[in-house]
Amino acid sequence: MGTEKPVGIVLLQLGGPDSLESVEPFLYNLFCDPDIIDLPFAFLFRRTLAGVIARRRSGHVREIYGRIGGRSPILKLTARQAAALERALRPEVDAKVVIAMRYWHPMTGRAIDALVDAGVEDVVLLPLYPHYSKTTTGSSVREWERVLRRRGLSRFRVRSVRGYAEHPLYIAALVRNIGIALRRVPAGMRGAVHLVFSAHGTPVSLVRAGDPYQAEIVKTYEAVVRAGNFGLPHHLCYQSKVGPQKWLEPSLSATIGRLAHERVSHLIVIPIAFVSDHSETLWEINIEARLEAKRLGIPYFDMTPALHTSGEFIGALRDLVMKEIRS
Repeated sequence: MGTEKPVGIVLLQLGGPDSLESVEPFLYNLFCDPDIIDLPFAFLFRRTLAGVIARRRSGHVREIYGRIGGRSPILKLTARQAAALERALRPEVDAKVVIAMRYWHPMTGRAIDALVDAGVEDVVLLPLYPHYSKTTTGSSVREWERVLRRRGLSRFRVRSVRGYAEHPLYIAALVRNIGIALRRVPAGMRGAVHLVFSAHGTPVSLVRAGDPYQAEIVKTYEAVVRAGNFGLPHHLCYQSKVGPQKWLEPSLSATIGRLAHERVSHLIVIPIAFVSDHSETLWEINIEARLEAKRLGIPYFDMTPALHTSGEFIGALRDLVMKEIRS
């Protein structure tokens, strides 16, 4: 890649509703994704089914967002990550960092418009999903390709970062945040802490079909435990199950239940697959799981901070971009 013109960096992220009114259309976009509803002949009924699911789920999901501020914070937080990455690249690269959300605004078309307006020709697609799955990074990249085809655009030279499950700076960022949470534990009780690593789950059928997501989550989990050398019991589990299919196990809820049965008194939950806060951390972990732990008699519950714009995490993103530019 040449760097005479600005280099476009496209942050690929899920997106989230920016108001309670946008919850249902957000859910509709999510369940319209062929990488989410992937059934035989689904093209015949996908839109109808997505509308039914969105209507049925929207009331409950609106209640969740009502409890965490009335909207998802993911756009605000991703914009901060974009600005931090642009600053980190500036000494060497004239970078134009834009955001392409998959299911709510600003979506891929808006990102492409911004790159065209900036005169960008070289592009790096950079997922804010550290672990590759066809339902996250794969879906976002395919949407990028679909929008380009629809518009007949061929001006961009595009490289894609696939994932970074074991990038040393990403691992260092997670280790640092676990250290922050451990320092909040009363000094005499740190030896009682169990570390619970919670990742977004996926259907087991997806893994059996060859999706590498679970294997990459395990790589991150093992790398963090190795690098942190915490000397504490640690557990890996999954959350955010939707629908009747069998999903990856054990669940976060089942893990908390088991540890409560074992009389564990101190839990710290690490949202291992999330790089910024949204409903999965703010609601599912910090409210639902916290209440469940309290109900089951676990007196101490904490969640590590999200990565957001930590120096190590932005450093990892910068390194990934620079490797693509230099290749």
